[in-house]
Amino acid sequence: MTTDFDPDVAAQQHAIFGLPCAVEDARVVLLPVPFDATTSYRRGAADGPRAILAASHQVDLFDIEMGSPWKAGIAMLPESAEVRGWSAAARPAAERVMTDGPGDRDAIALVDTAGEWVNRFVRDSVDRLLSAGKLVGTVGGDHSVPFGAIAAHAERHPGLGILHVDAHADLRHAYEGFAWSHASIMDNVLDQVPAVARLVQVGVRDLCAEEHDRMLGSAGRVVMWFDAELARERFDGITWSSQVERIVADLPAHVYVSFDVDGLDPQLCPNTGTPVPGGLSFQQANHLLGTVVRSGRQIVGFDLVEVAPGPTGDEWDANVGARLLYKLIGWMLCSQPNRSS
Repeated sequence: MTTDFDPDVAAQQHAIFGLPCAVEDARVVLLPVPFDATTSYRRGAADGPRAILAASHQVDLFDIEMGSPWKAGIAMLPESAEVRGWSAAARPAAERVMTDGPGDRDAIALVDTAGEWVNRFVRDSVDRLLSAGKLVGTVGGDHSVPFGAIAAHAERHPGLGILHVDAHADLRHAYEGFAWSHASIMDNVLDQVPAVARLVQVGVRDLCAEEHDRMLGSAGRVVMWFDAELARERFDGITWSSQVERIVADLPAHVYVSFDVDGLDPQLCPNTGTPVPGGLSFQQANHLLGTVVRSGRQIVGFDLVEVAPGPTGDEWDANVGARLLYKLIGWMLCSQPNRSS
């Protein structure tokens, strides 16, 4: 970070948040993953990382709660044209299966192969960054993309807890026939990442009976805080602060945050792939993240997924996404031992 950077003037750099920070100098490195082959309602999340990058230039870098997270150094890697190409190539095959059913095994195999390539790309990229001492955030893309990131963090933090904010449980097994569906991310994590000790889900309001049974049969490994039940308690006078204290108590010491933007009220993310009425306000989400940190738990990594710009260039979703991204970065930095900024 250059010493003459002024955070109070309009962004002069194309980099994330307008920061003149090289990857090698950054404490926090963001990995963009422009992939949305399996989105089952509306596509567009592949354009989320570049839309967030553009919107980030409007974010004021002083934060009343966290101070100046930017001082630690924040950089975003360049978007991979190869990953975007995998998404574009797999999407027509995925759409055939979604339209005609799972009988086209060749189409399913093509999509699954693309998913495996993304998993490897993300896992290898995050591994390298963690080995270099960076804090890492993955920016999607649909919710299939962070599997490799979760696996890489769990390897370094056995007993890891995932705080999963989402309108959906994402516990469907191979949804629509795709092994790496966006709706199957947490099913895959539970099955293939044994170092994840607990999955705590907040905001869930759209799930199937199979997913509910999966939670009930998990012996406490999966904890769902349903949006409807949380809202009913608040109607009866229970405060969000007291609810959040109970939610956070379910998490172990090391926490990875997987944040699907559709966990928010859809007024904040109207163009996301699968919006659902209900959800968290921006302030509720921020208070949840802050309570994790104030509890003494450490946020070791995160992903932010399913941000999609409007089809006519509407920037609202990216505007919200950029500010949520800065909060995720700031709270992660605040949770670090021997924090210096």
